Order: sequence, then structure tokens, then C-alpha cells
Amino acid sequence: MTTKVKFGIVGSGHIANTHIKSILETENAEVIAIYSRNKETVHRLGDTYNLKAFTDYQEFLTSSGIDAVCIVTPHGTHAELGIIAANAGKHVVVEKPIDVSIESTNKLIEVCETAGVTLSCIFQHRFNDATRNLKEAADNGELGQLNFGAARTTIFRSQEYYDSGKWRGTWEMDGGGPLINQGIHYIDLLLYIMGPVEEVHAYCATRTHERIEVEDIGVATVKFKSGALGLIEANTTAYPGYSSTLDIFGSDGSVVIENGNIKAWNFKSGLQKREEKNVSTNLTSFIRQYEDIVQAITANRRPLVTGLEAKKSLQLVLAMYQSAREGRPIQL
Repeated sequence: MTTKVKFGIVGSGHIANTHIKSILETENAEVIAIYSRNKETVHRLGDTYNLKAFTDYQEFLTSSGIDAVCIVTPHGTHAELGIIAANAGKHVVVEKPIDVSIESTNKLIEVCETAGVTLSCIFQHRFNDATRNLKEAADNGELGQLNFGAARTTIFRSQEYYDSGKWRGTWEMDGGGPLINQGIHYIDLLLYIMGPVEEVHAYCATRTHERIEVEDIGVATVKFKSGALGLIEANTTAYPGYSSTLDIFGSDGSVVIENGNIKAWNFKSGLQKREEKNVSTNLTSFIRQYEDIVQAITANRRPLVTGLEAKKSLQLVLAMYQSAREGRPIQL
């Protein structure tokens, strides 16, 4: 029988519940401990899920009995906390984005490699049935030449959302606005299907929200290294909130994914998609990613989303911010 991978959660915000529930439903995995500097929330979650609760990070790493950490703290702390965990011999899982700078991301990747521990970043939408269908079709050449790809996240976040934490809407801890936060999921999917970007030209604006340093709308045109073109939008001003969509248009077929499900599937070959589960309202995609991570740890292989894979979307988003600041296209 395979020994269970014992996880510890780092952070006690709302998203911690999602990760705890997902791990508890993952084969050969369990959650046994949680760390946060917030004594009230860490003990509440500890009591709710019967976890050991810690407010000292080193004590959490050395005495909790965990094999791996799942870091769900503000973005700007991901690499720092991950590096400490890797140096303590723990496998590292971080919520998206992997961090807010390339320098800290590179250091995290390097330390995990040196320590011989697994590093992965949560991009659960890669594990949706819709994405799997699309990726298989693209890899098999069913779409033909990929000509255009677009990732659009048109949702709404209230002023109260940004006011709910001092780190939200800051460059230092949030890393930016909807481009690096909500939109990065579908930006990751865009790169996953279309491949690397050669050049990006972006505009950012803060149109609706107050007391934030970052954009609440970001848009960009992109040129892929393949010669294909594309568009990106990330928007938290779209009241009352609409959708996240991925458009992929090839010479032999087109696919549109909306909110994790296939909205359009048209192929000259008549290719049929496999059966889909609706994953937008449950934990299926999170559980699938944790299954991949646990298998990677136990089989000593790389997970689907490595640190290097997670770095790709961060590089593109940071290039978009640079383009918006400098008012010119940026070569990647």
C-alpha cells in the first residue's frame, strides 16, 4: 500500500478551505496541520478539520510531521515561504501565481531542485475535461495550424473585496490586479495550447476601484512565436460578473471554452469531444491536480505544472505590465 503524503496548509484565508477539502478527497493524501500568523483563523480551521494548528512557521515545518506544504498566502510571500519549506526538506505546492517576481521565482525553483523536492503551482483549469479535450486535439494536429488565441476574464470584484485585506491591490504583495490574479488562470491555458509569446503590447487602467495601486482592467495584443496572433483581457469592473473564456482558432478547427466547459467545438474532420463533467461548481479539477502532484511525489517524477511551467504565465504578465508602463511592445 502506498504511504499517504501528509500535507500542511500555509495560510488561513478563504481559499485554504478549498485546498483542504480537495486534498482530503485525493487518494494517498491527507492534511494534518495548518500554519498562519492569524491565531483566530488558524485555530478555527484547525478545529474545523481536526488539524494541528501552528503560529510559528519553523515549528510547523519541524514538528508537525508533514511531507509537503501548500502555500495559500498573499502572492508576494509564495517564494519566500516555499524556499524555507524546501530547505526543510518539504515538497512545495503554491497557489497561483508562483510569485510576483522572476528573481524570487527562479530562486524558488533552484532551491527546490537542489533540495530534491517536488515543486508545483496550482493551475487547476489544466485538469478540466474541456482543457484536456482541447489539448489532446491540438497535440494531435486536429486543429491544424493554430492562428489565433484569446484569453478573457470579465468578472466583477467589489470595492469591499479590495478593502478586505491590506495586501490586495498592492504591487508588493498582490503583484498587480486582475492580470496576475484572476486572469492568470486563462493566460496559463492560452500559453498551454498556443505556445510561447514573442511580443506583447498592453494597456492597463484603474477605472472603478479606489485605494488600489494596480489595474482593474488590463488588455493586450500578443504575437506568438509560431506567428499566430492573440488577445488577452483581465477585468474586474464587469458588473455583475460574466465569464472566463478561451478562444482557440486553427486552420482545421475551433474551440471555445467558457467557465471551464466547452461552448463551441467545430472540426473539419468531425472530431468528437470526450464526455465532459461540469467542473465549474465542484472540486474536481483541484482534486485531479492534487492527484497528479501526489503521484509525482511518490513516483519521483515531475508534475504537469512544474515551477518552470508556472513561470511562463508570470513572465508574460510581467511583460504586459512593463509594456503598459513604458507604452511600447515588449519582446519576450
